[in-house]
Amino acid sequence: MSDHEFGGNDDLSLPKATVQKIVSEILPSSTGLSFAKEARDLLIDLCVEFISLVSSEANEISEKESKKTIACDHITQALERLGFADYVPAVLEAAAEHKEVQKGREKKANKFEQSGLSLEELERIQREQFADAAARHT
Repeated sequence: MSDHEFGGNDDLSLPKATVQKIVSEILPSSTGLSFAKEARDLLIDLCVEFISLVSSEANEISEKESKKTIACDHITQALERLGFADYVPAVLEAAAEHKEVQKGREKKANKFEQSGLSLEELERIQREQFADAAARHT
């Protein structure tokens, strides 16, 4: 099956190794089942088609609201409209986790900015602290 059979785009895909890893984690190792390359490629095609479908629906919702950016709410509405309401809790959970990760990254960036030190100064301090720690443990 080619991408064109699903109306897909040859440029759109998912990383094969990552998909294989996820599938391997999901399949119970005790069964001795393996996942054929063709099955993995079909799964990737279906995932890309699903993402395109949800994205298209979410885009329509955002346009009706005169929004230029697709928001999480648009995604959840699209999932509900398309009959995938069962996925909404997992999407909301993933969005909340993403927000927390972003907050952590912003805090780290702010610490650097608030330090008032240059990158070179921070590197020098770090080398000195590593040297002090090494000296204490020898």
